[in-house]
Amino acid sequence: MLDDFLVRAMLAGIGLALVTGPAGCFVVWRRLVYFGETIAHSALLGVALAILLDLHLVVGIFATASMVVLLMFHLERRDTLPADTLLGLLAHGGLALGLVILSFFPNMRFDLQALLFGDILAVARIDLLMIWVGGAVALGVLWWIWRPLLVATVNADLAAVAGLRPERARLGFGFLVAAVIAVAIKIVGVLLIVALLVIPAATVRRFASSPENMAAGAAVAGMAAVGGGLLASANLDTPTGPSIVVTALALFMVTRIRLPWQGGSAR
Repeated sequence: MLDDFLVRAMLAGIGLALVTGPAGCFVVWRRLVYFGETIAHSALLGVALAILLDLHLVVGIFATASMVVLLMFHLERRDTLPADTLLGLLAHGGLALGLVILSFFPNMRFDLQALLFGDILAVARIDLLMIWVGGAVALGVLWWIWRPLLVATVNADLAAVAGLRPERARLGFGFLVAAVIAVAIKIVGVLLIVALLVIPAATVRRFASSPENMAAGAAVAGMAAVGGGLLASANLDTPTGPSIVVTALALFMVTRIRLPWQGGSAR
């Protein structure tokens, strides 16, 4: 029989995969990997904010990540620097500022390694509630902005002409990614969360016949990575968060193998 903490870890990972799969499709389609990295790196600044204001860790990370999203959108409109340069400034600036602020609290006890790489085995029942309720809300938001965001991904001008307000959908997606990262930090950590957004979506991309099929397939691939990673971690005594990401990467590599009877090349 599975231990209680393993059951909670599995449920937490499945709840997260159900959101990161569909959301990760847009990260792949719109080439927003560095955008996700920037938001993830701002998590340390969010931890510092939570300590200063005595907030829940998820609240502090989400608030900081949301400010980074707003700042990024503002700078894109006002500044002449390329988007990747702005993202680099925000990512490394936020990470460095968070570490500097945290250095002023030498007596504050927190597990930096768990923050960076996650600790899914320490998920409590309240964390499960937050993941599943927050995940349901996130999926609802994604469903609401799905069409304008999808059309804007294909052609932003067409989305604007059709009155779909692509900029509003894009901003909403930024907040959605911020919320997902804030909730997921405890599971896979700052350094690995973007991998869970990107790898499952990339794994199923070549097999998907429609955007909706790809979103569903990415969720399934994410759940398979969680299950395989937990199993590998339990049997090999390896870090759980990295094991989940390595399993996701292994699934991706398997899907890239071209069998002898398959003609052509992968799309």
